[in-house]
Amino acid sequence: MSERLHVATHKGVFTVDRGPSGWAVSKVDFLGDNATMLLQDPRDRTLYVALDHGHFGVKLHRSDDEGSTWTEVAVPTYPEFTEADEAKQAEAGEFGARRDFSKLGEFWELTPGGPDQPGFLWAGTIPGGLFYSADRGDSWQLVESLWHRDDRWQWFGGGKDSPGIHSVAVHPRNSSHVTVAISCGGVWVTEDGGETWNHRTSGMTADYMPPDKADEPNGQDPHRLVSCPSRPESLWVQHHCGIYRSTDAGENWQQVTEAGPSTFGFAVVTHPDDGDTAWFVPGVKDECRVPVDGRFVVTRTRDGGNTFDTLTNGLPQTHAYDVVYRHALDVDRTGNRLAMGSTTGNLWVTENGGDDWTTVSTHLPMVHCVRFGA
Repeated sequence: MSERLHVATHKGVFTVDRGPSGWAVSKVDFLGDNATMLLQDPRDRTLYVALDHGHFGVKLHRSDDEGSTWTEVAVPTYPEFTEADEAKQAEAGEFGARRDFSKLGEFWELTPGGPDQPGFLWAGTIPGGLFYSADRGDSWQLVESLWHRDDRWQWFGGGKDSPGIHSVAVHPRNSSHVTVAISCGGVWVTEDGGETWNHRTSGMTADYMPPDKADEPNGQDPHRLVSCPSRPESLWVQHHCGIYRSTDAGENWQQVTEAGPSTFGFAVVTHPDDGDTAWFVPGVKDECRVPVDGRFVVTRTRDGGNTFDTLTNGLPQTHAYDVVYRHALDVDRTGNRLAMGSTTGNLWVTENGGDDWTTVSTHLPMVHCVRFGA
């Protein structure tokens, strides 16, 4: 069971340790900087932190000593945006992307490769590029097979101005099998290490699209996708239009229509050993991104989405306006301890699967990402 949390916020990266008196902040790195993504690689414990310096661009830092010292490493670069690209963009029609795809806007995902790929990392970015590094971030290569697909021009931004890749799930027993989720661009799977890709959105529906386009793969907006490490064919998606579950590696999706106060939200995690168990943090809807009735809750299913518990103990139940972003909910390897941080700077931990929550802090900066230590 992990005794450390790493919390990436709008104004720095906070290390939170569990001591005799409970959880408490032990140090802060990159104070004042907007930390949008972090990863502690479980294979070698290397820490990575992505920073958005606004006008001065996106930076990536690496630490080999739990954050005592940091080294700036490379960031992905994009191909030149050409006249041919502009023509394809124009041909994409009403829902085509309308952004310059030539500059890194944000790291939206950092994921280690498989156990047989030491030093290998995947990065999902805004705009919607998938990159990999074989040298712990010293260099990055664009996955051109996905980038150069003509139907990429049908992707479009959801909450962000441009489409982005926020979820990368690597099969634990087959590193060539990778599933990615894109807002808005659907779910894609490669089974040959990125040489070829296939859509896997059968069963998903986007009610914000015109009726004749509601089932189109590129129009789907999965907010977050996760897979169960011990049962990787079991996938969960918190979609813009609800919750979806797959038991066949994404070949087919079943919608969950009832889950506590709502099925809208951004975050989802699944139990590492039980693909039927997952947790969500619901909100009202896209146009009103706050908890339903001002009551902040977590919903949990233990039977594959057939029934849900609404978990409230230790969470604010009046005038709560917290939102939990895609990467701000995490579960440790036991499946009992979870942590989450919110847009209003609250940080909570549970030791019993969500039945009871303890407040760690109420005054952090806006939380982008929460991760248990490796």
